[in-house]
Amino acid sequence: MTHTTPDHAGRKAGGAVVPVLAFAGIVVAVMQTLLVPVIKDLPQLLGTAPSNATWVLTSTLLSGAVSTPIMGRLGDLYGKRRMLILSLSVMVAGALVSAVTSQLLLMIVGRTLQGFAMGAIPLGIGLMRDMLPRERLASAMALMSSSIGVGGGLALPAAALVAQHTDWHALFYGAAGVGVLAIGLTLLAVPESPARAKGSFDYPGAAGLSAGLVLLLLPITKGSDWGWSSGTTLGLFGAALAVLLLWGVYELRIPAPLVDLRTTARREVLLTNLASIMVGVSFYVVSLVLPQLLQLPTATGYGLGQSMVVAGLCVAPLGLTMMFTAPVYARLSARYGPRTTLIIGLLVIAVGYAGGLGLMHAAWQTIITSVVLGAGIGLAYSSLPALIVGAVPASETGAANGLNTLMRSIGTSVSSAVIGMVLANTAHDLGGGVAVPTMHGFRVSFLIATAAVLVGLALAVFLPRTPRPAAQHTQLRASSEEDAVLERAEEVLRGFRGRVLDASGAPVARAKVTLIDRRGRQAGSTLSGHDGGYALPVPSEGPYVLAARAAGHGPLASAATHAGDERPVELDLPLPGETVTA
Repeated sequence: MTHTTPDHAGRKAGGAVVPVLAFAGIVVAVMQTLLVPVIKDLPQLLGTAPSNATWVLTSTLLSGAVSTPIMGRLGDLYGKRRMLILSLSVMVAGALVSAVTSQLLLMIVGRTLQGFAMGAIPLGIGLMRDMLPRERLASAMALMSSSIGVGGGLALPAAALVAQHTDWHALFYGAAGVGVLAIGLTLLAVPESPARAKGSFDYPGAAGLSAGLVLLLLPITKGSDWGWSSGTTLGLFGAALAVLLLWGVYELRIPAPLVDLRTTARREVLLTNLASIMVGVSFYVVSLVLPQLLQLPTATGYGLGQSMVVAGLCVAPLGLTMMFTAPVYARLSARYGPRTTLIIGLLVIAVGYAGGLGLMHAAWQTIITSVVLGAGIGLAYSSLPALIVGAVPASETGAANGLNTLMRSIGTSVSSAVIGMVLANTAHDLGGGVAVPTMHGFRVSFLIATAAVLVGLALAVFLPRTPRPAAQHTQLRASSEEDAVLERAEEVLRGFRGRVLDASGAPVARAKVTLIDRRGRQAGSTLSGHDGGYALPVPSEGPYVLAARAAGHGPLASAATHAGDERPVELDLPLPGETVTA
């Protein structure tokens, strides 16, 4: 059984927590696009072949994918703030290694360490859930989730400006500097979360997941170089399938797995993660296509002939719009719920890519495309952690959001591989081994992104519906006396807490939860909140029965024992699915 500390600790968090955590997320995301302005020059800068130079980018992607779910679980067990600082520290070390070398092997080592920091995103989301009151949580998580796109979008013009006017190693010194600043601000402004998951770290599970992800992502990112039908590519895909299947069997058999696959298999979690892959695909397409279109010479007949810096500035609204979308998301989600907001975001993305097919003839047109896509991606990215947080216990927030961030990373990896292949196969050969992307390739890429968004939209439609918050406010609001009881219960350290869920795992609001002691007497009662949450103090240690009942559901009685210490026992109460007379 999982032990945590209560939510009221979060109410002591200062106002700087959200901007500091969001800044840390932006710093981490910068690592993904830091070298985009100098990609074409990397072979010359590192004195190696183009196929070898791509490892500078691939290594960051692989380490980020591997570290994200692992750091999330470590944060649940040992402290999210502690793991956040560790992630940022490793990133700073990697940036300094890259800053002092032009040797391929050392550069790959440095870039691998930089990718390790991607775990900071789910750790920040977990800290927000543990510390912030409900009225601030939605917009805060939206900003943190969007920091992936914000950092990537803002990094392009900044990195282009640095690379165009100074030595390219200055990029890494700058990354190390903002990393140190993020660590200092975190130490000053972000308290440690008191929430802890019970159990130990699953080392075999971490090794198995790491091996499986590397075996899967390697052929995805290098398949175009090796050949998609080559023995190496197919062999790695087969090995990845075998390793991940064995890993899944192992995770299902141990009591404290790295990833709770049973929770992951819940309808709302599974569909959200699959939709996250599609959102990741759609985000990366615009980042690959528009900078190339903008920088191609006008002599091609369709290139816009802009400098590296101007191209970065034209794409920067993508990240800025994502950042400013966070408060809009909070209002939409409060009124309609994160499921509906995800659907709206996906529809806006589809409109952006469909409209973008005809907006490729001037720099100002690419800015319009960036703004529309930024708004849609911002809404979609903001919805994903809210859907995950609403579907898993508090003690699994870090690991669950880590897995969700991993799904987005897989989406960007697939996008990079597929769009890279499309642009290469549709490129126009100018002679002398020089090939440039064509307008046909750019438009096919946008069509692929549109198709991915439509798949994500279909997945989002099948997510479980939740009651509209506005309806809950007018029809299901508890009396002031009941609110006071719930508020006092949340402030009590010793007791039971968790969520009331229906058969599909969705939260049940206004469920009556009654605490019964060993003598069969009522020791307390409360009503679940809009998110299904409840909290009940206990008068003394010993065995209890928690009885839950809600209209339209069968009753539930769950036995539990409290040790009498100062930590609550977290216990979710799944109501039977059969309908009963209220």
